[in-house]
Amino acid sequence: MNYEGKNAVAEAMDAQNPPEKILIDKRTTDTAFVNKIKTSGIMYQFVDRAALDRVSKTRNHQGFIAITSEFEYTDIDEIIKKSDEQNAIILVLDGVEDPHNLGNIIRTAECMGVAGIIIPKNRATGVTETTIRVSAGATTHMRVARVTNIGQAIEKLKENRFWIFAAEAGGSSITKSNLTGRTAIVMGGEGSGVRTLTKKLSDGIISIPMHGKLNSLNVASATAMVLYEVRRQIKG
Repeated sequence: MNYEGKNAVAEAMDAQNPPEKILIDKRTTDTAFVNKIKTSGIMYQFVDRAALDRVSKTRNHQGFIAITSEFEYTDIDEIIKKSDEQNAIILVLDGVEDPHNLGNIIRTAECMGVAGIIIPKNRATGVTETTIRVSAGATTHMRVARVTNIGQAIEKLKENRFWIFAAEAGGSSITKSNLTGRTAIVMGGEGSGVRTLTKKLSDGIISIPMHGKLNSLNVASATAMVLYEVRRQIKG
């Protein structure tokens, strides 16, 4: 799996598991970034632009591609173990199918200090090259667990003192709900929302106050708003 573009490559270089090799456009004029690569200790190679184009999946590599191994998912137990004892945030995605949305969500989650993300193996996207590109390198810093059963994952979170809140229309306003403590936020898939069984397992339903003529948001945008409110409440 590759990281394409200067920002994504820079993030990959700072990750715990750095790239195996970085391909650099031999005609690049970005000497500062090239020098950073040279001093990083990571293997690098100058190649023709045409070679980068052949390797690129996005056609937006900006002259830099980091070659890495397949994305490594973590275990839900590891996410729980690394969570803060007092105020932890875990994100559960109940069927997000668009890798672009997943990439944006991962980027937001990393910025908001989320301990980890849980996604299902079936009827949902995994972490693809598109996801990595859209996340601008955030996948290198975010733990993602892929589970066979979201319901069982939620039960495990409950056993570890997490309160589960599903974000759906018709619930309590996020600004009037207590979202502090060990909190898991469940976001539904595009169009379908949070599944009925998942909502039944949740401790509460929360909603984003809407003031316009439309009554729904893209799942990535909605996730950003909910996570910001959770972080705001934690910070007080």
